[in-house]
Amino acid sequence: MTGRIIICCLLFSLSASAQVQNTTDSVNTQEISVRPDSAKTLMGRLRQLQQFLDNKAKKKVDPHYIEVPDKPWRVILRYKETMVDVDYDNAIEFPEYNETADWQLSIEPPISSSVGIWVGYRGTGISLSQSLVKNAGRNFTISSTGARYGFNFRLRRFNTSETAFQATTYKDGKAEEEPYNTALNTSAPIWVRSVYINGYYVFNGRRYSQAAAYNQSVIQRRSAGSLLLGATWYQSSYDYSDYQNIVLMLLSHNVGKIKVHQANIGVGYGYNWVPLRGLVVNAMAMPTLSVYNRVKAYKFDCNYSLPLPQAPEDDYGKWNKDTRRWENGATHKPISISEEEDNIVLDQFDFWEIEPETTYSALRLNLDLRIGIAYNWSNYFIGLQAQFNNFTYKTDQSKVNIYDAYARVSLGVRL
Repeated sequence: MTGRIIICCLLFSLSASAQVQNTTDSVNTQEISVRPDSAKTLMGRLRQLQQFLDNKAKKKVDPHYIEVPDKPWRVILRYKETMVDVDYDNAIEFPEYNETADWQLSIEPPISSSVGIWVGYRGTGISLSQSLVKNAGRNFTISSTGARYGFNFRLRRFNTSETAFQATTYKDGKAEEEPYNTALNTSAPIWVRSVYINGYYVFNGRRYSQAAAYNQSVIQRRSAGSLLLGATWYQSSYDYSDYQNIVLMLLSHNVGKIKVHQANIGVGYGYNWVPLRGLVVNAMAMPTLSVYNRVKAYKFDCNYSLPLPQAPEDDYGKWNKDTRRWENGATHKPISISEEEDNIVLDQFDFWEIEPETTYSALRLNLDLRIGIAYNWSNYFIGLQAQFNNFTYKTDQSKVNIYDAYARVSLGVRL
């Protein structure tokens, strides 16, 4: 109905302009008189397209289990919160003293809150949202759900200097003391970027619908479930390669940035529970295996090295940037720590990029979890949706875990 109203308004404006033109220019009378016929043809084609989409939506499902509403247009107001947590694990060894230090850097940027509006016909539409939190990064999503398929695209980009640091020191394989925990502000921001593309196929699409719980384009009338076949493409980068983070890079075996590309496939199961008319509760779980896992580590070097427990004292002299050697012939100088000010002294710092390393790691197990609740009454509906994804990848010395989740509340009307 909304689409027809818009078309009628356009036709009315065309007709009005034609009448004005007719009074001022009789030469174009015949040309203008043809326009209503063209408009009628356009309206007819739009009606055919609308009828095709409606018939297709109803033909694909069992009406005893899934109801396709007569009113195809939907306007939805949404409030969404997105959370990302990155855990970066690494270790450094001091073989001369049989000591090892395992450490972890945890990054939790501010929760990204946004409010937006979605407008669409059946399972297809567009949305516009506005972030409510400053410095929460950028978050862009696209999704579409049909009777037998689903598609999701998410792009997230943020940076932060606020982290949590934890370290444990081992002597001869035994922990020397309790783990050390502290809040840590990095000298320069750490950047995290991720792209998530997911598609899935529903085997029992005639009786089970993900759309009933996640975008309310249809209504689930009876409880039903289905096996799901899914595929995911995931790529991300973890970047702390600013020269101010040189100590962090040395702790990471000279790695300053990591990029990963993953292709995942999985088989899962989804179930829609309908305890009363109009209400549906969905749960879906899909473990996936990364059949393609390419990790590229960008490495850097500098003229300093981490201090040994008892670093030898020597007169290193001045640093020569051309030969990349200290005056005494050494290539690296142990970092000195000022106990009075409790900070690191880098008097003649130099920093450069070296050859990156690309590895293809073994199969990794990732996880896709979703929960959706929706209630329909008259031409209105309300929904609550949540999704959780876990991605892991590693290099020879480090391991990265990324936890990506969101929760969304929606209120909509059918037109």
